[in-house]
Amino acid sequence: MNAVSLVLTEPFRAATWKRVAYLLLALPAGLIGIPHLLARRLLDRDIARPAAGRLVLHALLATPLNAVALVVTVYGWSLVPMNLGWPLRAGDPAEAWGGPTFAGAWAFHALIGGVGFLLLMPWAGRGLTALQGRLAVRLLKGR
Repeated sequence: MNAVSLVLTEPFRAATWKRVAYLLLALPAGLIGIPHLLARRLLDRDIARPAAGRLVLHALLATPLNAVALVVTVYGWSLVPMNLGWPLRAGDPAEAWGGPTFAGAWAFHALIGGVGFLLLMPWAGRGLTALQGRLAVRLLKGR
């Protein structure tokens, strides 16, 4: 598969949506002490039940990364429908990016904000889950 087709199909792969689910659930799972179950299920990491001390250490050290990942994921993915549906939420297109015409403003928002973030967010998710997965393996397995 060439690079262009990979970029264009990545938002529609099951693995992408497993990573999105992990990004959304990592913060609460880490805080209630089940990050190993989430990493095993959604990131395919082989992590057995760790000792209580390792769970606490993971909760303390992974919480900032998990919080940032959650905010980036929610904000980034929310931009896709928000910009594709720009006409439903916008007022006067004269001052909008792509304006002064309605068609120009909608095209700009749909292409840059909608499709652009649709193609960008899977790669941001890959990077964030790679960091979270390495941290989980390191802290929960001790390697």
